[in-house]
Parts: sequence; C-alpha cells; structure tokens
Amino acid sequence: MKVAVIYNKNQSEVINVFGAQNREIYNPKTVERVASSLEKGGHNVRVIDGNIHLIEKLSEFMPKVMHGEQPGMVFNMAYGIQGVSRYTHVPALLEMVGIPYVGSSPAGHGIALDKITSKVLFQANGVPTPRYWSFFSEDQIPEDIPFPVIVKPKMEAVSMGIEVVHDIGRLKEAVKTLVKEYSQQVLVEEFIPGREFAVGLLGNGDPEVLPIVEFDLEGDPNAIQTYSEKMKRPKEKICPARVDDALAAKMGELTKAAFRALGLFDFCRADFRMDDKGNLYVLELNSMASLGLTGSYVHAAKVAGYTYETLINRMLDVAVERYFGEKNLNEVPETEPFFKSFLKSQTTSLPVRLRSYLRGNVSTMEDFLAHMVEINSYARNLDGVNSLGKWVSNHLGRMGFQREVHTKAEFGNVLYFTNHTSDENDILLIGQLDNPIPNQDYVAYQEERGKLYGSGVYYGKGGLAILLGALQALRYTRSLKKVKCGILLISDETAGGRTSKNLIEDLSNKSKYVIGLQGAGLSGQATTSFSGVMKYNVEIKYAPGKLSKIKSDQTDLVSFLTQKISGLRKMSTKDEEVSVAITSINTQGLDEATPDFANLNFRIRFRSPDLSQQLKDQIYKTFEVSATSPIKVNISRTLLRLPLMESEATCNFYDRVSKIAKNLEIRLQKEHGTTSTSLCHVSPDKPVLGNMGPISGGMGTRNEYVVRDSLLDRSVLLAYLIYLAANDFKE
Repeated sequence: MKVAVIYNKNQSEVINVFGAQNREIYNPKTVERVASSLEKGGHNVRVIDGNIHLIEKLSEFMPKVMHGEQPGMVFNMAYGIQGVSRYTHVPALLEMVGIPYVGSSPAGHGIALDKITSKVLFQANGVPTPRYWSFFSEDQIPEDIPFPVIVKPKMEAVSMGIEVVHDIGRLKEAVKTLVKEYSQQVLVEEFIPGREFAVGLLGNGDPEVLPIVEFDLEGDPNAIQTYSEKMKRPKEKICPARVDDALAAKMGELTKAAFRALGLFDFCRADFRMDDKGNLYVLELNSMASLGLTGSYVHAAKVAGYTYETLINRMLDVAVERYFGEKNLNEVPETEPFFKSFLKSQTTSLPVRLRSYLRGNVSTMEDFLAHMVEINSYARNLDGVNSLGKWVSNHLGRMGFQREVHTKAEFGNVLYFTNHTSDENDILLIGQLDNPIPNQDYVAYQEERGKLYGSGVYYGKGGLAILLGALQALRYTRSLKKVKCGILLISDETAGGRTSKNLIEDLSNKSKYVIGLQGAGLSGQATTSFSGVMKYNVEIKYAPGKLSKIKSDQTDLVSFLTQKISGLRKMSTKDEEVSVAITSINTQGLDEATPDFANLNFRIRFRSPDLSQQLKDQIYKTFEVSATSPIKVNISRTLLRLPLMESEATCNFYDRVSKIAKNLEIRLQKEHGTTSTSLCHVSPDKPVLGNMGPISGGMGTRNEYVVRDSLLDRSVLLAYLIYLAANDFKE
C-alpha cells in the first residue's frame, strides 16, 4: 500500500504568518522511524511536509481509486503550522481531496484539543472530570474559587503553560499572562492531589486498552509535569501501573467512554488523576499521542508486546479496517503489500531495504543530477561529454566497476563498465552521455514544485542519477556482487548511435536482458518497441536558363518548397504508422529578391521495417523535377535507424517487470516508443525495455524536467530488476 507520512517540517512554507504559531513538532528521527517501520510492513512510503504544497505532492504520489488503482493511506503526524485548531488542518485537507488517513477526524481533533469543550462532553456522558472555569480576562475571576487550582491554555498540548496556583493574586496574574502569550481562553481546573496515570487506546469499536502507565511523582501528591520537565526531565514511568485489576479495568472503561464522547478514531491517550480516596478523574484526551520512543503511549505498547514496527503497522491496520472493513483486510494475500501489517517473522525483504536506503538518499540523487546538469554535455561539446563520462566513471569505480574506453574522436568516448570478469552479462544497462541541447538553449538546474529542471535531465542525466542511486542501494544491501552487470554509456545518441551501433549489437548479444535509461513519460511508461527514423536534408536551388520551359507557377522557389512540404505532410498516417515532421527551413536570396536557395530538414518516423524503402522512394518522387526545370534539388539522408519490433521475449520480460512494479506499487505502463533510440540496435531476439529512467516531461523543449518523487520509485524498481536479472526475474 502507498502510505504518505505527513508531518510539519518547514513551518515557514505558508502564504502569510497568521495567528498563533504551533510550538509542537515531531523530531525528524521519530518521523523516519515511523516511515521505516511502515516500509518493513511492506508499504511504499513517502515522507511529505504538511505545508502549502501538500495537495500537489499527494496528487503525484497517491493512487487514483477512481481509475481502478488500490487506495493509499496517510499516516498523519502533522500537528499543524498555525492558527486555531491546528490539529484539524491536515485531516480537513485530506477529507476534501478524498484520501483516507490514520487518526481522528477534524471534528475529533478540534474537540480533543479544546479542553473546555472536552469537559462539557465528558460531563454530558458521565465521565468524571475535575470542576473547571474558563476566563479570557483576569477581571472575570471570582473571589470564591476554591484553591488549589491548575491553569492551562484552552487549546494547547504537552503541558504547555500549566501551573498549580494557590491564591487569587497569583491566579489573576497567571490568567493574564497566558491570555497574552497564547491569545486564547484559559482553563482553570480544580487541582486533584494524588497519583497520575496515562491510558492508551488502539483501535475502534471496542479498542484495545494498553497497559496503564503511572508517572512516578516520588511520593509528592501535589507534583505535576510541566512542559519543560517533559522535555528535559520527564517523570519515570511505571508500567504496568501498580493498581489492582478492578481499578485498571475501570480506567480502561472510562477511557473508552471519553474516546466515544469526543468522537475520536484509531488511537488516543487519556490522562488521569486519582485522589487519596480512589476517585478517578479524566483530565483530557490526546488525539495525537506522541510516537516518540520515550513517550508513554509507545512505552505502554512495548509492555503490551508490540515492537515499535508492529505498533506503527497496527495503527495503520486499524485505520484501514475502519475505512474499508475487516473483510478487505483479511482477504489480501500474504504476498501482497496491500493492507498487510508487519510480517510476523520480521524478516525484511530486499525491496524494503532498497526502498528504505533510497528514501533516505533521494537528496543524494538530486545532488548527482544537479552536478551532471552543470556539466554541459551538448553533443558537439566533446570536452563536456567526456567530463560527464569521467565523473560517472569515478562513482562507478568506487562501487567496483571496471571501465573500458572506446575512443570516438567525432563524438566523445563511449564507456563500458562491468562488475565481473565474465564475457556474459545478466543485464546490460544503456544510457547516454550526450544531449541535443545547444549552448544557447542551455538551462541550469533548478527545482520548482516537485519538478527538477535542467538541460539533459530527460535525455540521459535523470537515468544516470537513478542508475547511481540503484547501484549504491544494491551495494549497501550487499546484493550487487550477486549480479553480472554491464553498463554502456554512449556518446552519439544524438547522432543516431552511428559509431556505437556495432558495440550495442555485440554487447546485447552477450546479455540476458537489456534496459534503456532514458526518461519515462508522465504515464510511467516502459517501452517495448521503437519506431525507426529517417532524417533528410534537401538543398533546393533556383537557376533559370534560356532553355527553361517550366510553368510559371513553379518558377517561384518558395511556392515550389511549399508544395513539397505539403506533399511530405501527406505521408503521415492517422494511425501514426508514419509520422513526418519538418525540423528546419532556411531560405536565402539577395536583398529583397525572391529567395534562390533553400535548405530543408525533416524526419520521418515509421513503425515497420518494411516501410523503409517505400518511404525513401516516395521522398525522391516528391522532390522529382524535370531535367529542364530551373529548380535543382539535392537530397541526402543524414540518418537511418530501423524500428525495433516488439518480440515475444520482450513481451514476457515486460509481463514479469510489470508484476514486480505492481507489487512494489510503482506505476508502469507498456507503450510503443515513437522516438527512436539506440536500443533499436539491440539484437531483435533479446528482451529489452526502454525509457526506464525517471518520470519526465517537456522533452524537446527548454523546459524538460523529471518528477522529483519518481527518482525514488524508479531507482527502487531499477535496483530490484538488476538484482533479479541474475535469477531470470524469478522473485
């Protein structure tokens, strides 16, 4: 299942700073511990900052149930950023966009955070709670309040601002201070000397009561835990508490009654005080009980027999059951990650370890991509192409790959790497070092709204970034040495693989499987066949002579050129079996005279090898002129790359990879590649998949980009496929 863990990391990512600012925030280490626990439960996890960009990031990651995909979940750890009822903000957004989540609803969080409203509902439902008053000014305080009392802000947590007060003067001063500091009403509550307890619930309907935690007040019935004490010197926890079974059962039942009274879901923690006569009082419910290792909720769960991992996955499961029913939870096969909790054996599979490693190193892949974009590897900039190759070589060398250099004076060096000494590869990965972006159109690396922009990120650099990430993850999990891996980085992709063609054919024949690393389309494609391409340059000269008898409407070079372009376009077919595109037109003439020279470049893509000769004949016929015509035409073909047809071996390969991607909850869709690549030179009987790089857009424009989140998914998939190649993709 896809699970987004949401917390508030950057609290400045808002349109305006407005209202009370949140003082609660999860330690990033705790967030990472939760995410890692969910991954160990077999889930596909993202950690997302709950800020202004939340919906956009969720829309990129979360499955689309209306399109038939399995639903995802949010594990909500967001305390909010600012304003009133901040606990409610992320759940309200999730409700609006239709994403199920762990934890209480906006209404439940709002009521639980509001200590005064909570007490009203406790009293209405017969839940014992101390007497209380509320004030928004010290002038409202009557003289006959019985002391001692405890004061606290109406809508804060973790004991912020609490104080025990013993006289009217101090009470007025405390209320005045809290109203000013927190900009909210102040709750004044009868103080209950005695013992203090915390009771955790897990589940819905008849939730599980976790072992009761007692806080060691060191024999002082008047002691409390202030915010600073909780942060710096928390009270010792006694769990299970030293209470008899009847008292423990009563606390459990009161916690359940309070849980229902406030309308909470999935989990909570109740705070109790008990006086010297054994009377119990519910102080408040925390609808977002802390998941920190030192918190009472996690402490109680461990006493109950949970590990941290099983607790977190159980919390997810109870929310899934609430949304989708226990039947759905139980019917999911053990082999599927969908709706399944942490494996009883607690053995962590390779995909989980790969994902966990890579999720923590996405920023490294971004740094790789940024550095590669800084290297201008335009196809004609041989120094830049070779510099990029050298940089990649250094990283691969650190992982144990040996390099073989094929010098290509015209294009830059072609590089071949292996991590073994055999003649055969389990898998051959093909990437490119060159890109077609000329110097004047170069775009520097930049990130904007979850997209990573920069010259070459689609054509090859995005694929190289996930390749390095995937290999590092395999090395980290000690899996890389189990695969005979070959990597070919060509430098003439832009020129049609003219000089690397024979090398691709030879190495593919020596490899079981071949994968291309160019960027995938926005649908998450994997390409199983590729169109061929022809590129032509046509020079047209107008040189009238005395013997010219051509009709007057054809003596105008521009008119002639217009007619021929129209003829070329008619060669395109509706089924896209043939596609013609004019790539450049240049005309020349003297002063304001009609042009007497034109240069036309166009390319034709075609899906069947049988069309090659037919299209060539049609092109020559289109530009055919009589011997006496004043217009002279010279046609030259600058590139021919035949299509690669989908084979049975490739179809079987895709079916296996598709199943793996589905189990990993990574979007993958089979497509025909309309853009010809050097994979067309792969031996026809070899299983080959192209466009296995990150999800990309803007190809052929100055705004090419890769989707940031796809770096993780596609590198996880690539790493696992590399590993499985040694076993013929049998999981």
